[in-house]
Formats: sequence, C-alpha cells, structure tokens
Amino acid sequence: MAAPAVILVVPQMGENIGAAARAMNNFGLTDLRLVRPRDGWPNPDAVPMAAGSTDILDNATVFRTTEDAIADLNYVVATTARQRGMIKPVLSPRATAEDLWSRSGRGEKTGILFGGERSGLANEDVALADAVVTIPTNPDYASINIAQAVLLLGYEWMMATGGTVAAPAADERSRPATKEELVGFMEHMEQALDQAGFLFPPAKRPSMILNLRNMWQRADFREQDVRTLRGIIVALSSYKTRGVKND
Repeated sequence: MAAPAVILVVPQMGENIGAAARAMNNFGLTDLRLVRPRDGWPNPDAVPMAAGSTDILDNATVFRTTEDAIADLNYVVATTARQRGMIKPVLSPRATAEDLWSRSGRGEKTGILFGGERSGLANEDVALADAVVTIPTNPDYASINIAQAVLLLGYEWMMATGGTVAAPAADERSRPATKEELVGFMEHMEQALDQAGFLFPPAKRPSMILNLRNMWQRADFREQDVRTLRGIIVALSSYKTRGVKND
C-alpha cells in the first residue's frame, strides 16, 4: 500500500514527534520525515510517547529543507487552518485521503506536510504543496496539536483504503513529476525570468515567485511535461543569445 509520507516541518517537542509516530502506527503510516527538528534528532523525549512505535522513530529521516524532504514525492498536501492568499484546492481531511488513495493507484508517491507547534507552516512551505487540507474545528479555537492532526489524517487515510493492503489499479500513463523535478524546473524558469528582467522590481520578486510557484503546482505536471518545458526555456534562452550576437 503506497501510504503517504508524514512530513513534520520544524517540530519543536520530542514528545509530539513520538505521539505523531504512535498515531501513524495506528493507521498504517510508516514514512516519517522531519525537517529541522528544533531539539535535534534522535530525541529521547519522543520514545515514551511513541508507545512502542519506536520502529517508526528509528527509521525517521531528517532533512535540512522542506524541498529536500519532498523531493522524491509527486503530490503533496499542506495542513493549515489559515487563509494564505494562494490559489490552491482546499480539501477536507476525507477528500484529501480519498485523493491520496486514488493517486497511489496511479503510481504516485504522496506526502502530507504538518507545521510546527508555534506557528504552523510558512508560506514558502505551503507554496510547495499541490493542495491545502483544512480540518474543520471550532472557529473560535482552531489550534490543533501536531500529533492530533496526524491522527486525524491517518484515520481518514485508513477509512479511504477500507483497511486494505493492495493499492487500486495502476495508471499506465507517463509518471507524475517528482517535487525535485518540479522545483528544478521552477528554479530554471526563475533564473531565465531574472535574466529577462521579468522579476522586477526586486521588492516584489518574493511575492512574484510565490505566485508563479503556486501556478506551476496547480498544473499537475507529468515527468515528460517538465522535460519539455525545460527544453523550451533552454531553446528560448539560446535563441535570445544568438539574436544578440547577430545584432
């Protein structure tokens, strides 16, 4: 079963990481990824709260950036309760789990981003996601502990799979682009746009980058799409260079 990876971005307390591992084990999730855990890793405070799920803790991988943590994934959702001013699909936990299960049958590797206890995910993290999942809560108190959020999404995942161990029928189309391939394309495009003077003035460049990255994320590119687009960038850049020389 191609279960989604659980990515905890800048988690603060070892106890919460342990509780998240326990929640993962409850619902058949095994791939735990940590991005810059505040107190380092491994963390002995995580073990008691894991309640026997130490295999998940032992196999957890640590990454320097969110981009590194999702590089091999094809589709990522970000958990957030706040409006971010980004144009992305906003899904319920149930719709998210059903979508992830369906994508597993198409051979896609998926993941769920969870923000740290203090302030959740940064806008730059959310911009890397294909969709946003918002857990319905009391509007006067929307704060959910990171391990609780993992538990809720894990439960919906198990419900979507029906507790089965076999993925749905495979999709024979060209495989989806990984996040590493997509980020490489976005950086390539941004470099070309910088050279063309498009990302101007400098004060607006960060917001322009966020808007562009959100646009690319919505496109649901396949691997072949990314290779074609990067070839177009190279061809256009080369044509411009030849034109300047000819002039």
